[in-house]
Amino acid sequence: MPHDTPLIATVVGGLGFAFIFGAIANRLRLPPLVGYLLAGILVGPHTPGFVADQSLAPQLAELGVILLMFGVGLHFSLSDLLSVRKIAIPGAIVQITLATILGLGLALGMGWPVGAGLVFGLALSVASTVVLLRAMQERRLIETERGRIAVGWLIVEDLAMVLALVLLPALGPLIGATGTSAPDPLATHLGLDLGLTGILFVTFAKVGAFVALMLIVGRRVIPWLLHRMAHTGSRELFRLSVLAIALGVAFGASELFGVSLALGAFFAGMIMSESELSQRAAQETLPLRDAFSVLFFVAVGMLFDPTSLVNDPLPILAVLFIIVIGKSVGAFLIVIAFGYPIATALTISASLAQIGEFSFILADLGIQLGVLPKQGRDLILAGALLSIVLNPLVFAGVDRLKPWFERRRPPAETAPDAPRKSTLAKETEPAESDDGPPLPTKLKNHAVLVGYGRVGSLVGKALKESGKPFLVIEDGEKPLASLRTDGIEVIVGNAASSDILAAANLKGASDLIVAIPNGFEAGQVVSQARATHPGMRIVARAHSDAEVEHLISLGANAVVMGEREIARGLIEEMAGGTAANAPDGTLKATAVSRGGEPDIQREDRVV
Repeated sequence: MPHDTPLIATVVGGLGFAFIFGAIANRLRLPPLVGYLLAGILVGPHTPGFVADQSLAPQLAELGVILLMFGVGLHFSLSDLLSVRKIAIPGAIVQITLATILGLGLALGMGWPVGAGLVFGLALSVASTVVLLRAMQERRLIETERGRIAVGWLIVEDLAMVLALVLLPALGPLIGATGTSAPDPLATHLGLDLGLTGILFVTFAKVGAFVALMLIVGRRVIPWLLHRMAHTGSRELFRLSVLAIALGVAFGASELFGVSLALGAFFAGMIMSESELSQRAAQETLPLRDAFSVLFFVAVGMLFDPTSLVNDPLPILAVLFIIVIGKSVGAFLIVIAFGYPIATALTISASLAQIGEFSFILADLGIQLGVLPKQGRDLILAGALLSIVLNPLVFAGVDRLKPWFERRRPPAETAPDAPRKSTLAKETEPAESDDGPPLPTKLKNHAVLVGYGRVGSLVGKALKESGKPFLVIEDGEKPLASLRTDGIEVIVGNAASSDILAAANLKGASDLIVAIPNGFEAGQVVSQARATHPGMRIVARAHSDAEVEHLISLGANAVVMGEREIARGLIEEMAGGTAANAPDGTLKATAVSRGGEPDIQREDRVV
């Protein structure tokens, strides 16, 4: 058996150190990604000790980008993308232009030629896919208006960078290139010298062909294949089909059409989202998405040389200023200019205040062409690492700035290009996360239902039929549409937020039903609710004995575990159907776990 296993060593070392330092960062109340980046520095070539394979780590990280963008596509529809095109397209173009000009100015100040400055500025203009989406997901903003604008903005940036990567080799002689780059494979095969105009035409033709193929063929084939695999009854085959589609489309888009892997994966997910099995597909790929996105941060840390902080402190600070301040202020002003609310502008500006994977690719191409000096790549890597570390602090800062801005700027009318809310939505939405802090409900002695998915919608139907006044806390796009259609009062946002719970008037409520499947998030809701209203009746759901104990310890009066209730129903049906055949049989079913009481054991004797 061979002992030279660089792939295994890289995965084990990367994930192992990331776990250790991520846990330490979490203990210190820092974002875990700070620990992941430190782990990458420790397993990189610039520090003593174990050194992971530098050629394998970026490829493993790219898998994380593919799976992450695929997951975003699963929650993103074509209509969502088109709905934000009027802000995402011009906004991204203006912001890229502004950042490129700032980077060019810094490069000229350091004595670099104009060509190097243009490549340098472009590398500073594009945000990291992984960091932006992680930030959106942690704040449950992906399916909000702000999230859709941010993702649409990101897609436009990716398309712009794909175009830049194709054009830079063709423009090489004009910008002082001294190296060489691989020519367009199609032109090589046909024996053509395309020139700049020809390269532009071929690039747009390739992207257009890929999009057309996905919309015409993919919309039929991908959902059909997914349903066929689901009907086999094999969870393993279904999971394998999802991964094969995500990776296969991404790889094919890159190899055949020159589209980025991330963009190809996004389109695969977006097409798959039209299937009823999209949510299950998202759940099946979640563990791999998390694991490989961690490896992305480790790979970034491996590229960073800590000594650059000592050798080039002032240029690094200037780069960081462009990324965190220059890009953020530019994006903020652009979004405000389009008439969107302060909250939306602040979220977009914070999301873009970092750089990542495309920046590294552009820097490598610039060095390969002989345009960008090696110092430029070091500055880009330092700027990426520091901006990623600072990004959670930027989000915290904009959260503090939002009330200050809103006091000095009256609420704007709905932007002409922004989706308008219906009259019903205004009547039934006391809180809309994009338009400022939630407004408190006027209900009293009511029930608060957290989550309106498969379980929550059934509970809501029963509450409505009983005539019990209630409201729902929900942040998913599809449930919101159903709630508004039914005229049910809804507070839009994450129930774990104290502002959202305050808007639900827990002090005046009689009952709280926590129907979300995430046990840890449900625990945060239960804990805050119990502290707010000690006498309230709280009922929650769980998927394991550990979650039951966790929620009971935090103050839930009763916790319903799905598997137990299914078993109880099966046993009751079997007891009723086999009474004649088992005169002395005894069947037991476990009912609900209740706070302060042992699990209630119900005994059904068959006579």
